[in-house]
Amino acid sequence: MNKTVNINLAGIFFHIDEDAYAKLQHYLDTIKRAFTDSQGRDEIISDIEARIAELFSEKIKDTRQVISIKEVEEVIAIMGQPEDYMVDEEIFEDEPVHTKSTSKTTGKQLFRDTENAYVGGVSSGLGHYLGIEAIWVRILWILLTIGSSGAFVLIYLALWIFVPEAKTTADKLAMRGEEVTISNIEKKIREGFDNVTGKMKDVDYEKYGNQARKGAGSAATALGDIIRFIINVFVKFVGVLLLLVAGSTLIGLFIGLFSMGTFGIIEAPWSDYIEMANSGAPLWVISILAFFAVGIPFFFLFILGLKILVRKLKSIGTTAKMVLLGVWLLSVIGLSIIGIQQATNRAFDGEAVITESLPVSPQDTLYLEMRNNPLYSSSVYHTNDFKIKYDENDNKVLYGNDIDLIVKSTKDSVAKIVVSKTAEGKDYKEARERAENINFGMAMEGNRLFLDGYYTSPASFKYRDQEVEVTLYLPEGSTLFTDRNTSSFHRYLGYHGNIFRDGQEEKFLKIIEDGTSCPDCPVEEDEDEWETEEEFNARFESDGEEYNIRINEEGVKVNNKDVKVIKFDRNGVEISDEL
Repeated sequence: MNKTVNINLAGIFFHIDEDAYAKLQHYLDTIKRAFTDSQGRDEIISDIEARIAELFSEKIKDTRQVISIKEVEEVIAIMGQPEDYMVDEEIFEDEPVHTKSTSKTTGKQLFRDTENAYVGGVSSGLGHYLGIEAIWVRILWILLTIGSSGAFVLIYLALWIFVPEAKTTADKLAMRGEEVTISNIEKKIREGFDNVTGKMKDVDYEKYGNQARKGAGSAATALGDIIRFIINVFVKFVGVLLLLVAGSTLIGLFIGLFSMGTFGIIEAPWSDYIEMANSGAPLWVISILAFFAVGIPFFFLFILGLKILVRKLKSIGTTAKMVLLGVWLLSVIGLSIIGIQQATNRAFDGEAVITESLPVSPQDTLYLEMRNNPLYSSSVYHTNDFKIKYDENDNKVLYGNDIDLIVKSTKDSVAKIVVSKTAEGKDYKEARERAENINFGMAMEGNRLFLDGYYTSPASFKYRDQEVEVTLYLPEGSTLFTDRNTSSFHRYLGYHGNIFRDGQEEKFLKIIEDGTSCPDCPVEEDEDEWETEEEFNARFESDGEEYNIRINEEGVKVNNKDVKVIKFDRNGVEISDEL
C-alpha cells in the first residue's frame, strides 16, 4: 500500500503515489543538473514543469485521481530523457542528436501570438495555424470587416476572448506545430523567436530525411501517420466550416435584430408590414425570441468549431451553459405559443355580401371600367399582396388590389351586382367584422359602371387575407363593353362560371345563355388555308443543275417555264408538263 503525496506542479495540484513521486522527483533533478550551466536555466525548467503538468492534466479524469508510476513513465517517454540531448553550446549549433523519445508531433494548436500582435494577437496566431504570413490574415480581416459593414469585428472579438494566449514556451511550440519536449523547449529559449521557424524547419527536414532512410521498416508507421494527418485535416476543415457558418449566422441574426426596428435604433420600412401580418405578439418580442431560439444553437456550434481548432479553449462555464439552455427552451416555447396563436387567429372565414340591382335591361349596353384612386396609386392592376397607405385624413390604412371580377348571364329582366367581401379571424364573429370593414366602392353613371380596382381597410384590423369578389349578372340580350384595364381582374376566373374571357376587352359582347357572342370580333382564319395572294419562291440544286421554282395565282413555273407536276424523291427531281 503506497502513500499519496500532494504536489504543486506549475501552480496545479496533483495527487501522486509515493513511488511515482520519487521517480518524478529524480527525473526533475536530473533535468536541473543537465541544464546547470545553460543560459535561461530557470525558464527552461519552469516550462518543462508546466508541460509535465499539462500532460498530467490530460491523463487524469478528475482532480481526485491519483497519478501512478505508469502515468509518470508515459510523460517521461513523451518529454524524453535529458541525457538523450547534447546541450553544449557548440554541439547544439551542430546537427541535432535524435532522441529515444516516443513522442509524436501532435499538430498545430491555435493560440494568440501576443508577441507579434497589433491588437490581440488573433491574426498572428491564425497565421501560424494556417501556415501563412500574418499580414495576409490582417488584410483578410480588413476586407471581411468592410464587406460585412463591421460585423466581422464580432468574430474577431470572440476569437480574442476564447482563444488562449501562447504564454509558455510549450504553448509557443504547439502554436507552430513543434513537439513539446525537453530538447525543443531548451532550444526555443536559447534561440529566441526571431529565427526559430527556420531552425525548426531544418530539424523537421532532417528528421523526415532520417526516417526515409530507414526504409521499409517504418512504412506501416508512415502510413498510419498519413491517415492520421488526413483525418486531422478533415476535422480541422469541419472546425473552420462550423466557425464560418455559425459566425455568419450569428452576425446575420444580430444585424437583423436591429434592422427590423426591434429596439427603434434603425427604422426599417418593412417592419410595418410584418406587424400588419402578425397577430401572435408584438414584433419586438418575436424578434428577440427568434434571435435566441436560432442564435443559441449556432453559438454552441461556433464554440464547437473553436474547440476543434483550439485544444486549450477557455470554457464558458457550466452556469453559463445552463442559463443559455434555459433561455433557448423558453424562446422555443414562446415561439411555439405565438405560432399557435397566429394559426388560430386565422382559423375562421367571414363574409359580408352586398347585392344591388342595376338599371340594365336586355336591350341596353353596359360600359364597365375599373377605377383607381390617385391618393393610393396612379393605376390599377390585380395583385394578391397588400400595402400600407395613408388616407386623406392621414390615417394608416390597409390597401390591396385583390379584386375578382366575374360576369354571368341571367334570365332576369334587369341586371344585378353582388359584392362579396371575405376575411379571416380567430372566430366567425371577428372574421365577419373584419370583412364588413373592407371598403370597396362602385358607381353607376348613366350606362357606365365604375368599379374600384382596390379596397381599403383600417390598419387596426391588420391583414387577414382580405378579398373582394364582384359578380355581375347581365340579362340575356344585353351588351357589355369593358375597358382594357379590367383584364387582370377576370383573366383566370373561368372556373367560377365566368363568361367573360381574356382578350374580349373593348369588344361589344352580346350576352347569351351561359356565354357571349362577339359580332364585331374578327373572324379567325384557318391557318392551313391557302393564301392565293402570296407567292412562293424556292431555289435548289439537283445533279449539278439549278432549279428556280415560283408558285403564285398564275400557276407553277420552274426556270420560268410552266409545269404541271414537280416530284421529289430519292432518285432526284422529276418535272413534267402533264398531270
